[in-house]
Amino acid sequence: MYKDKLSVTEPIRLGIIGGGQLGKMLAAEAKRMSMQVVILDPTTRCPASSFADKVIVGNFSDEQKIYELAHEVDLVTYEIELANSRALTNLENSGVQVHPSPKTLSIVQNKLRQKKFLRENNISVPDFKEVLDEDQVDKVCAEFGYPVLLKACEDSYDGRGNYLIRSRDDIKGALEYFSGRECMLEKYVNFKKELSIMIARNPSGCISYFPVVENIHEDHILKTTIAPAQITAMAEKRAIDLAVKTMESLKGSGIFGIEMFLDEDDEVLINEIAPRPHNSGHYTIEACSVSQFEQHLRAILDYPMPQPTLESKAVMINILGPEEVSGPYTLNGIRDTLALPGVRIHLYGKEETRPKRKLGHVTILISNTNPLVVRDMVERKLSVQGKQKMA
Repeated sequence: MYKDKLSVTEPIRLGIIGGGQLGKMLAAEAKRMSMQVVILDPTTRCPASSFADKVIVGNFSDEQKIYELAHEVDLVTYEIELANSRALTNLENSGVQVHPSPKTLSIVQNKLRQKKFLRENNISVPDFKEVLDEDQVDKVCAEFGYPVLLKACEDSYDGRGNYLIRSRDDIKGALEYFSGRECMLEKYVNFKKELSIMIARNPSGCISYFPVVENIHEDHILKTTIAPAQITAMAEKRAIDLAVKTMESLKGSGIFGIEMFLDEDDEVLINEIAPRPHNSGHYTIEACSVSQFEQHLRAILDYPMPQPTLESKAVMINILGPEEVSGPYTLNGIRDTLALPGVRIHLYGKEETRPKRKLGHVTILISNTNPLVVRDMVERKLSVQGKQKMA
């Protein structure tokens, strides 16, 4: 439908569920292509509002608000897994274009359902089991061996849905932490690196992927991405093959972030899938021939998707809110950071900080410099200062 339609007088109207930083960068790319953008988000002054033609204020799961959004646009996408897949299914059944498909979202937004789907399609994942009570957790922990990860199956992100059980003494506290929520236990992978890859598929079935990158997490939250990953050619091939097989199985359209573990034997296992642009793909804005956000738009519009190329090595560093402050904040060290060659600073426009909240990111284009040296240099210059201490 949209292959030959890109007009200023009759613009494509894009609806995005979620107005956070991913929605902001996606909306900015859509505006570059002269689209109209309508955002659904719980807050009027969300980061994406600066690029939106309209913000509909409402929860991501509010069916009526989702229907209101769909009424004003040509197609609907989302930047967060908390979107209501049932409402999106109703829209799709009524003829509204929704990408990635609600069926794909339903599979991915529940971690247990996601892992079962991957296993059924012979895609490598860590061993896992659903758990319902303390006795079952005790038995599975003994079977897997410590440490073990207890994961909330839904409504969790940035590691907030993970609890590492190091010994039997941790079981009770872990279950209390997720009280009343559906959970699964996952065998801990003794990985040597965490990897990810951004990969896109369009409705015509074309699949196109970005380079494999290396991620460094702190407290389960992504801190640094190194592009390309410093891994063997065999490990790279295994990661790409696994990602392609995953996309062929899911059949969803759009950009997907696929997080993986690389174990000591250079085998690759899928950790989690995000059916949307992903934090670890931000480096693509400056370092690749096409960004993950443009690639997402190309995918959902069924436009051509040439294979992206890495035009420069890069390091991406998240700017996170400090542990001890909450509320209004300032970012110090911008001038000194921008004095470094190859630096780009992205600020999301969030008005308040919270512990570990993603406030922005920095991408540095590098040549042969050690990426961790570059990261440390930037982190010494940039700091978030809160205006009030947490109570």
